[in-house]
Amino acid sequence: MTSINGTEFDRTTESLAIPPKTIEDYERDGIVCLRETFDMSWVQELRDLADEMLTAENRHPVQSQDLSKDGDPGRFFNEMFIWQRHDGFKRLVFDSPMAAVAGTVMSAGKVNVLFDQLMIKEPGTSEPTPWHHDLPFWPFQGAKICTLWLALDEVTADSGAVEYIKGSHRWGKRYQPTSFVGDGRYQQKELEPLPDLEAMREDLDIVQFDMAPGDCTLHHGLTLHAAPGNQSTDQRRRAYVTRWGGDEVTYEPRDGTQPMLCDPCLMAGDLVKCDLWPVVWQRAK
Repeated sequence: MTSINGTEFDRTTESLAIPPKTIEDYERDGIVCLRETFDMSWVQELRDLADEMLTAENRHPVQSQDLSKDGDPGRFFNEMFIWQRHDGFKRLVFDSPMAAVAGTVMSAGKVNVLFDQLMIKEPGTSEPTPWHHDLPFWPFQGAKICTLWLALDEVTADSGAVEYIKGSHRWGKRYQPTSFVGDGRYQQKELEPLPDLEAMREDLDIVQFDMAPGDCTLHHGLTLHAAPGNQSTDQRRRAYVTRWGGDEVTYEPRDGTQPMLCDPCLMAGDLVKCDLWPVVWQRAK
């Protein structure tokens, strides 16, 4: 058993008391913000684990990146596929409410964890996160794929709060992935280039959330989003990000997608279910 806002539940099967309007908003907008979803015991544990991962001796040679520009006084740190390598993060993935939140908001019968990620922008980080949507980066297909972005610090526009284009998951588009390190490693010939979204801002429904520690957002795998740098002088922006796949998500490897931690030993078109992407939560029958 675990708890959310003081309510005990079995994280493996129980849906959460998330208002129907939140689920409707997610389906319509492709983005929702849930307040006070994780109590401070989870947040503090993740803060400690995040700071541990910032040390050089814990960094993975492939799955870890420092995305800061030379001379930038801040630091933009990114590390992926952590839970398979670290028991502390594994406990959080399997024992915290994350999977139940993702499954409930997506109206899924079950969810598999796809991977986890730390995204840390320290004060004075000028490097933005460019506009993109997630799914073209990944070797997955399916309607029920989402990202849960859990705030470990106060988040404001000044410290790098993410912007989302509401409804963009329903545009019927898949755009070229943008490499955060500025090269063309994710180019896929069949995808069209991203339009100049900054030039279109006045015509788009863009939302940005101030967040407290323990708040989280959920966004659809095709919701376009971006984030500014952390322009604050003293406010850290640490986030623990988990990616979830629901019903009928399949493995679809292709050139230009993000490398996974290891070979999942699946064939193209197979349902996502293996040791790399295990089922973490399922709805009670």
